[in-house]
Amino acid sequence: MQQIIVRKITTADIIELQNIGKLTFAETFSSGNSEANMKQYLEDGFSIEKLAAELIDQNTEFYFAELDGKAIGYLKVNVGQSQTESKDEKALEIERIYVLKEYHGKKVGQILYDKAIELSNEKSMVYVWLGVWEENPRAIRFYEKNGFVAFDKHVFKLGNDDQTDIMMKLNLN
Repeated sequence: MQQIIVRKITTADIIELQNIGKLTFAETFSSGNSEANMKQYLEDGFSIEKLAAELIDQNTEFYFAELDGKAIGYLKVNVGQSQTESKDEKALEIERIYVLKEYHGKKVGQILYDKAIELSNEKSMVYVWLGVWEENPRAIRFYEKNGFVAFDKHVFKLGNDDQTDIMMKLNLN
């Protein structure tokens, strides 16, 4: 397998980001959710307007994992007021690590995760946190393997469905 490159996403990449965002979210969650809820979330959550606003937000960063110039996964991190919860100035939130299904098990998620930790250290953060769907055991195991521990739960709305995310945290010191 060729080397995977991690590259910061810019507004010029918005269509590619929208495409991989929708595809990876659908691959990950379609089987456990209604078609109507998925359709609504994909339209709202990955609209060009929403992605454009996120891409110009100084407290949000996106990165592609690329193989042969093709995006095969991506990372979204937030700090400061752009975090979905917490808003702690000493914390970095990993909001998304998604990898195309055909590349699962090939360390792409780990490479993106390592980038998030590198960013946390560059920004002198004290801890990293994230929310993971309670019905996604693969992701929960991944984060536990990387030292995360559950500390709370919160509700994530997918269309008209209230779902529970386990909030997990990793202290960096």
